[in-house]
Amino acid sequence: MKADTRALAARGLAEVALRGASLRDVMERNAPRLADPRDRALLMALLSEGARWWLRFDPAIDGLLEKSLRHKDPAVHALLVLGLVQLEILELQDYAAVAATVEAVRALKRPQLAGLVNAVLRRWQRERESLLVKLDARPQTRHAHPAWLAAALQRDWPQQAETVMLADNREPPLMLRVNRQRGERAALIDQLQAAGYAATAHPWLRDALVLPHSGDVTRMPGFEDGLFAVQDGAAQVAADLADLHDGLRVLDACAAPGGKACHLLERADIDLTALEFDAVRAERIRQNLMRLRLNAKVVIGDAGAPKGWWNGQSFDRILIDAPCSATGVLRRRPDVRLHRRESDIAAMHAQQRRILSALWPLLAPGGRLVYITCSVLRAENEAIVGEWLAAQPDAQTLPFTLPVGQAAAVGWQILPGDGDLDGMYYAVLQKPR
Repeated sequence: MKADTRALAARGLAEVALRGASLRDVMERNAPRLADPRDRALLMALLSEGARWWLRFDPAIDGLLEKSLRHKDPAVHALLVLGLVQLEILELQDYAAVAATVEAVRALKRPQLAGLVNAVLRRWQRERESLLVKLDARPQTRHAHPAWLAAALQRDWPQQAETVMLADNREPPLMLRVNRQRGERAALIDQLQAAGYAATAHPWLRDALVLPHSGDVTRMPGFEDGLFAVQDGAAQVAADLADLHDGLRVLDACAAPGGKACHLLERADIDLTALEFDAVRAERIRQNLMRLRLNAKVVIGDAGAPKGWWNGQSFDRILIDAPCSATGVLRRRPDVRLHRRESDIAAMHAQQRRILSALWPLLAPGGRLVYITCSVLRAENEAIVGEWLAAQPDAQTLPFTLPVGQAAAVGWQILPGDGDLDGMYYAVLQKPR
């Protein structure tokens, strides 16, 4: 079964790395094919770490072969990458990792390549030190980041770039958010600890719980009853900055999958509209609302074109969780580094500015708008808000500080790993009365 798991992972990783498939979709499609929870856990680890370290070990495999298999036999090429991931990242026993990977070639119905796979992995073991020196010589292969992103981090955050890339490659803790409409955090921690989970309260986020490792949250006590949701602490900051109280009309724009919308509803008795452009993603908002026993109006529409969905009634609070490069969440979504291109940033910039300009008129006098991205690129964050503010006379920024991160030219930037959180940018804007 272990060989079949590795073969399944190799096919899935080839889809993600070479055909642009979503890592989450590949995991969700393939995990049910494995009955044993241990095999499912191995599959998840192989796919996640394979995507995370592809940009390091993919070129290494080419250097170990006379002719590349990347296009001729993508699953076998991906299996070789996974062989190095098992040896170098998961640190499985050398013999077991090599033997199981060779067996997986047979499960891929490529028995004629078993000898080649064995020879490549044995050569890696023999020449490991010199090969690692070559990989470490360039930032993109040292840290498994695309060259354009490594350069952008060095440009935007010269003092922190190395630290950010190191953080992107570490396993993040599992962070939960207590649903305070259905219980207290202390009670949920007691319930989880009684079931053997090492849950602790986050030191400064009042709804957050931290567990050291990811796991199948659907098996945790309280999940089916809607007692908690999975949400990184950086995203939980949004509810604090929204400054809620009962009776407010609130718009959460670009709301899928609904984590921030649900958190707002857990905080106060508000009239919330969750806006999402993609109908499939909007369905995920509804599913999360249903599990957490929360109510909101879910609207499918373009945040940059309110005429198609707005009823003319102003909002007291607006959250814009703007579409962005997602460069702040690479540790949780390692496939982003394989799919995002430098050329995407200009299009993102235009979309972010369009949405901000379109939604500002919907904010009531005295209202507050929270602009959010999960990006670490200044061009998507302080540059967007700063340019927009310069042309918007009826907007003012509200200064704030957080226990982690740093002030940006406008707003606040959390970098990946700050306080063991994801990367996230926030700016808070207010309309005068």
